[in-house]
Amino acid sequence: QVQLVESGGGLVQPGGSLRLSCTASGKISSIYVMKWYRQTPGLERELVAVITSGGSTNYADSVMGRFTISRDNAKNTVYLQMNSLKPEDTAVYYCNGVFTVGTYWGQGTQVTVSS
Repeated sequence: QVQLVESGGGLVQPGGSLRLSCTASGKISSIYVMKWYRQTPGLERELVAVITSGGSTNYADSVMGRFTISRDNAKNTVYLQMNSLKPEDTAVYYCNGVFTVGTYWGQGTQVTVSS
């Protein structure tokens, strides 16, 4: 089994920044894909960013140029640096990991962008 624990959410004003972290523990393989999703009430979960084991990244159009996904393999941690935040970025953000033993989700962390 694999456990994913997120942190770093909170309340921030429009234009501000936050950094989310997701740390994996358990039966972690050396090759895995990590993703960040977000979800607002009444809407489907949206893929925000992806990072592969080789470090390749991909982003949703809505966050391109503002968000950056990165990883520290030594710490089994993936980050989501969020800059120039907008009220429409308000959501619960979920970490998702694709491992050889299966796909796992974190518990989610709330991000609220409001003045």
